[in-house]
Amino acid sequence: PSTNVSCTRDDALVLYRKMQTIRRMETSAGNLYKEKIIRGFCHLYSGQEAVAVGMSGAMRPHDMVITAYRAHGWTYIMGIDPLGVLAELTGRVSGCSRGKGGSMHMYSKNFFGGNGIVG
Repeated sequence: PSTNVSCTRDDALVLYRKMQTIRRMETSAGNLYKEKIIRGFCHLYSGQEAVAVGMSGAMRPHDMVITAYRAHGWTYIMGIDPLGVLAELTGRVSGCSRGKGGSMHMYSKNFFGGNGIVG
């Protein structure tokens, strides 16, 4: 890969908007969890938005991703809209895993979700 990187103002704004979307989505998820609308585990991606967004800027369209248990941000970056992520978290069939995967088991094209293994 090239070691030369250029980022225009417009490029930076696109990246910022993606980070902002993830943060807002996670804020909503946190609120839904506190209201007991999201059941079970809910591992938020807040504070890590730049990781998925930055890496996605360097990825090629055919690159694949698997992550650990904080998968919400990656799920959005890999093509699932925020409502699809929130639908999955709330157990709806319109979620990316038909509401059965929950917080850790979300999937998309070239994205093989997260897992509950720690350590």
